[in-house]
Amino acid sequence: MATDSDYSTLQTYCNETTAEVFHIDLDRPEDNNVITTELLSELGHAIESADADDDIDAIVLGTSSENFCAGGSLQELGTLDREGGNRFLNRYIDTVNLLRETGKPTLAAVKGNCVAGGNELVMGVDIIVAGESARFGQPEVRVGSTAAGGGVQMLPLVVGQRRAKDLLLTGRLLSAQEAEEWGLINRVVDDGTVDERAVEIAKEIITQHSPQAYRVIKAMLKRWNNLALTNREVERELTAAVWESEEFSDRADAFMGGEDLESRSFSGTLDKDEE
Repeated sequence: MATDSDYSTLQTYCNETTAEVFHIDLDRPEDNNVITTELLSELGHAIESADADDDIDAIVLGTSSENFCAGGSLQELGTLDREGGNRFLNRYIDTVNLLRETGKPTLAAVKGNCVAGGNELVMGVDIIVAGESARFGQPEVRVGSTAAGGGVQMLPLVVGQRRAKDLLLTGRLLSAQEAEEWGLINRVVDDGTVDERAVEIAKEIITQHSPQAYRVIKAMLKRWNNLALTNREVERELTAAVWESEEFSDRADAFMGGEDLESRSFSGTLDKDEE
């Protein structure tokens, strides 16, 4: 099993009293754990290692810092051409799918902001436990991007079409309480007990539930949810094109520089009557 020293973007460990629960903590507090190619590579390796380890019964995805994840790295995305954008999205979706595909229980212990790609990432786990000050949402539209890593596809299944449109088209963030009421997350707990509560739920599943039944139920749910992902290649191509656009570049640069985002005119897409 990989240890802390094996990764530069993660901390991985098992506590002595809960050795069967494997923790994967995002560990780049200086940049709010933004998702990079390096983080995706390491996270994928950590999940696969835990899945293959017979001594591990559950995986808890958390953070070593105050905020869970601020989404994709705008700095990296801004350098990608069309092919690079496609490769990034493939790696991202493949990583989320590892959480969905493992037969072991997966939980997220969320503190602080869990937005954009971070929110999409935790949609891949089985149960989401959040601190009362956590916030969730898909604000990509504000910086000229999309939520094609699962937000556009999965949110309507999770919270319903109208609420998904609200989050995706306005970019507003939900409090943990609102996220629980909407069905986006499972449990809201005191900020200081997020990790502890996630482990308690994991241990309850491990000690009281049938591994075979759990695995089969999870596989059937995944098959149903996959209906929302049937057009992922098209969405991937469209998003890669968005990342290559001037509009995304301008808004991403302004956002990273703390500048006001310049408004632009919205254009119609319907045929216009010829005069």
